[in-house]
Amino acid sequence: MSTPSATPPTIRAAALRVEHRKAVALDSVDLELGTGVHGLLGPNGAGKTSLIRVLATVAQPSGGRVEMLGEDSADPRGRTAIRRRLGYLPQEFGYYPGFTVREFVAYMAWLKELPADRVPEAVERAVDRVGLADRIDAKIKTLSGGMVRRVGMAQAVVNDPGVLLLDEPTAGLDPEQRVELRELLRTLGASATVVVSTHLVEDVAAACTEVTLLDRGRVAYRGTPETLTRLGETSDEPGDHPIERGYTAALRTHRIRTHRAHGTPAARESVR
Repeated sequence: MSTPSATPPTIRAAALRVEHRKAVALDSVDLELGTGVHGLLGPNGAGKTSLIRVLATVAQPSGGRVEMLGEDSADPRGRTAIRRRLGYLPQEFGYYPGFTVREFVAYMAWLKELPADRVPEAVERAVDRVGLADRIDAKIKTLSGGMVRRVGMAQAVVNDPGVLLLDEPTAGLDPEQRVELRELLRTLGASATVVVSTHLVEDVAAACTEVTLLDRGRVAYRGTPETLTRLGETSDEPGDHPIERGYTAALRTHRIRTHRAHGTPAARESVR
């Protein structure tokens, strides 16, 4: 099941394959993503982080091709050009605890080759967007876990990226901060391609324009949050909300089709 992006694709992945010590993390993934906020869902081990890392150019695929922002990520010059216009927040990001928020975000802006005269304003704007303007001169080691996560968001958006990749961005945030982050994602998605990997289906429902479900390294479903919600409204799968039931039903359907394609019976196994 596939729904193409309504805008020209900023990200193109074709026959993408990733292997880790002979285990297949991504298997023949084809994906096109345009401007908007794209939710990346799936069970643990589905391949979400592997996909994010390849798109972030910090890992190389075992096979296939990735183009981003009109550049081939396999080409060294293309990779450099992509990184200048890329924002990336991994599940765990490295930082210098003795740096202030201002110093760290400025350092990341320098790494992304922002012109020196633009850095101070870009830093203040990024920090303000994540709600840390009053802590901009605090040392990172004095911040709470949720605040540190927001510092990670600030460094990811400091260069106004054309592509923003976020791996579990709401981890450690309280409910109010999650709502604020969703609003920021919607704002960013108006002009950039934002990819959000998460386990929280409700965040996808609130902030995303499209949803991609991965299961065992393959695309199991592609559509809108509204379509996934409608699927859940007619499903008897477990879940507290229709989109959660739709998530479970979509994965179940994918697994049944996969079993049938290989001529084996479909086991009713957990998709949580």
